[in-house]
Amino acid sequence: MIVGVGIDVAEIDRFAASLERTPGLADRLFLPDELTLPSGERRGVASLAARFAAKEALAKALGAPGGLRWTDAEVHTEPSGRPRLRVTGTVAARAAELGVRGWHVSLSHDAGVASAVVIAEG
Repeated sequence: MIVGVGIDVAEIDRFAASLERTPGLADRLFLPDELTLPSGERRGVASLAARFAAKEALAKALGAPGGLRWTDAEVHTEPSGRPRLRVTGTVAARAAELGVRGWHVSLSHDAGVASAVVIAEG
């Protein structure tokens, strides 16, 4: 059963400008593993914008309640390249309230726009 669906888009150049304009913003939005590739190299801005869109889409799938912490949702990439969501703290608590047992996430970026879709499954 689908509990919720969320979708979000982020203009990549605008997101990059926000990161440049606001020191420490990336650290407030993302966990360390989200900021780097397995090689240790910093992830590109398009990839980060897609992860930001996923966090926004996740909040929408949960009904957009206040009080969710950005770092209580992590977009993890499996070795196959498939994105997965890991939730803790405030996000896990809200998901439990709604009976969410699993997540589906899709990320994309093209033509200057990053997008994400999140489905919360009960």
